[in-house]
Formats: sequence, structure tokens, C-alpha cells
Amino acid sequence: MENRRETVHEAVRGVAGCLVVAAGGAAGMLAWAPYGRRGIFGGFEGESEWNVLLLGLPVMTLGGLAAGAALLALVQGKWRRSLGAAALLAALAGFGVAFDVLQGPPSSCGPDC
Repeated sequence: MENRRETVHEAVRGVAGCLVVAAGGAAGMLAWAPYGRRGIFGGFEGESEWNVLLLGLPVMTLGGLAAGAALLALVQGKWRRSLGAAALLAALAGFGVAFDVLQGPPSSCGPDC
């Protein structure tokens, strides 16, 4: 009886963990959405910036997944896993800044804005 209870408890924790990480990925996509709308559907003279889709969406989604995994590892008390997920999150943030993945199309009012 006790073994079955432990198995059910592990299954519930696993499902909850998957839901937390999936929610992190969804949050990353939702955070990307305003940049995607502005970058893909054009700005000045209908110009599109496809790097927002090709680089921005994966970076933001993976960042959300890494944040969810770090949070889950922290809650479970697994410090090494949480540090690994935080390092991945920092690497993704560095990649995003280096390649300016959320840069939309140029502004319509020029450099004097």
C-alpha cells in the first residue's frame, strides 16, 4: 500500500513539474508576442524583421523553459540543477543581447526621435 502511495506521489510531482516548465515556456512566448507583432507585420513602409521570429521566439521560449526548470529545481531543493538552469538562462540572455534578437523594424520617425 505504501509503495503505491509513493508511486502516485511521484507521478503527481512529475506532472506538476511538467506543468510548471510548460507555463514558463508559455510565458516566454507571451513575452515575445509584442515584439513579434511589431517585427513580423512590419513597421515603417511595411518592412519586416525576420530575426524577431527566427531568433527571438526560440530564445524567449527556451528562456521561459529554463526559468521554469530553475524554479522547479529550487522548490525541490536541488541546488545544482537550479544553478545549471540559471546558467542556461544567463547564456540565453547573453545570446539575445549579443544578436539583438528582439529588435524590430526601424522606427518610422528617423534618428531624431
